[in-house]
Amino acid sequence: MNTPLIEARDLRYAYPDGREALRGLSFCIHAGESVAIIGANGAGKSTLLLHLNGVLRASAGAVCIAGTPITEGSLAEVRRSVGLVFQDPDDQLFMPTVLEDVAFGPRNQGLDEAQGQARVATALETVAASHLGQRAPYHLSGGEKRAVAIAGVLAMDVRVLVLDEPSDGLDPAARRRLIRLLNALAHTKIIATHDLDLVLDVCTRVLVLGNGSIAADGTPEQIFTDAALLERCQLEPPLSWQARGPARAQGA
Repeated sequence: MNTPLIEARDLRYAYPDGREALRGLSFCIHAGESVAIIGANGAGKSTLLLHLNGVLRASAGAVCIAGTPITEGSLAEVRRSVGLVFQDPDDQLFMPTVLEDVAFGPRNQGLDEAQGQARVATALETVAASHLGQRAPYHLSGGEKRAVAIAGVLAMDVRVLVLDEPSDGLDPAARRRLIRLLNALAHTKIIATHDLDLVLDVCTRVLVLGNGSIAADGTPEQIFTDAALLERCQLEPPLSWQARGPARAQGA
């Protein structure tokens, strides 16, 4: 079998106060997969995402990107492959204009001006935000900020797109545009979210986190029909399924 694009091996992480956030996670994700990471608040979702491009470093175990363990020496290479979109776009957008913000990553990768501008133009076009180039990020709507934050990561030509709660705070129209965008991207996608209906629309695989460990790994259908698993992990079926009544419950 091909080398996994992302592999976690007995990944463990404890915060400085001693609280264990990740407790021996092991999983593989292959190129082209679209994987949701779900779980109750405090399950370890955001902490896990921050390990995937070296923002946090494991207390024990390892994360490998295309077979390369994340270490101090491999961080630059890893971050050329794995891009992280934060839950709050305001944590990511900081330059005076959208064009400057999206160009920040390519410039730090050492691209010349022409290459950088080409990357920026392509990224903004991909997220349908070319018209926002001269706008100040803090003047954008929530959906526009989200699109520009994604463009900033796409401009770095990453292979893996990691998104933390990408639909958080979006109105229905912006959420639908986000779903269409995610489905159009060929990147490997890892999405931590409480929006389980988005999972149904975008993801083909689900990792369920519970108390810092992987409680289940399966297709959305397998996960969302397992009533005992959902109850144990303080989750509920997607809202669109709840509206249909109990017929989808496992064993019904």
